[in-house]
Amino acid sequence: MAATIPDVIEPASLADYLELMTRAVFQAGVRWKQIAEPWEAYREAFATFDPDRIAAFDSVDVERVLATPGILRTPRKVHATIANAGALLQTDRDYAGFANYLASFHSYEALARDFKKRFKFMGDMNVWYFLFRANRPVPRFESWVTTIPGEHPRMREMVEQARRQGRSPEV
Repeated sequence: MAATIPDVIEPASLADYLELMTRAVFQAGVRWKQIAEPWEAYREAFATFDPDRIAAFDSVDVERVLATPGILRTPRKVHATIANAGALLQTDRDYAGFANYLASFHSYEALARDFKKRFKFMGDMNVWYFLFRANRPVPRFESWVTTIPGEHPRMREMVEQARRQGRSPEV
């Protein structure tokens, strides 16, 4: 099972950030395995997460992505990925680097609030997931998760795996 649980990484490019964000978008509401097993199909359908290319996707590209075997046929999530590519590029320009944007907030709460406004399909759980996986400081899971209705056993699995590996960015 651990192979399907996403790892904490060190994003090196905008494509890495977009891939993390897209994984959060598509992972919402489904099992790890449902997204992990066909992930290469997502990488291929979304042009290896090149934000310049994805931001330019049109309706033909949307239909192509939705027709790709293995990909969830959820137009809203495909459109969110396209919008997020454009927002990522704009944020990168506005802050002279996306990492500068992430570091520009005085608190997790301020960053999460702005992130949810700036990016599509990024609610509280997806923002925490994205920042955790991008190795950015996040609140300790056990205290933070009490603010989100539900149990969230998959997120708990991801956090426990990262802790075992010594890779948890929790503060």
